[in-house]
Amino acid sequence: MNNLQRLQLETKGIDLEQNELMVYLLENGLDATAPYDATSQSNTKAIYQTALSVLESLANNPQLMKTIKIDDMTVSDFHDNLMNRIDQLARKVRMMKTENENSNFFIFYN
Repeated sequence: MNNLQRLQLETKGIDLEQNELMVYLLENGLDATAPYDATSQSNTKAIYQTALSVLESLANNPQLMKTIKIDDMTVSDFHDNLMNRIDQLARKVRMMKTENENSNFFIFYN
C-alpha cells in the first residue's frame, strides 16, 4: 500500500481526483507513490494531517453548507458532522508523537 492509497482509506467517501490528493500529500511532505510505513509515527501523523487538509478544504465549499428541507425534515447535519470530524482529527494530530519528539511538554517563555 502506498501513501495515496492510505489517504484514500482515511478519506473514504470523499470524491477527489488522484491528482488533487497527490498535491495534498506533497504539501504535507509525503510522496504519493512511496510505500506507506504503518510503523512510522511521523508517516501516520502526516497522513492524518493530509486528511485534515482535505476535510478543511471540503468545509470551505459553500454548497455543502446549505440547509435542505425534505418532507418537514431539515438536513443540515453534514456540516456539523464534518466540523466535528475536523476537530476530532485535529486533536488526534496534536496528541500524536513523532520519532523526533522527546517530550510531551511545551515550554513557553515571556
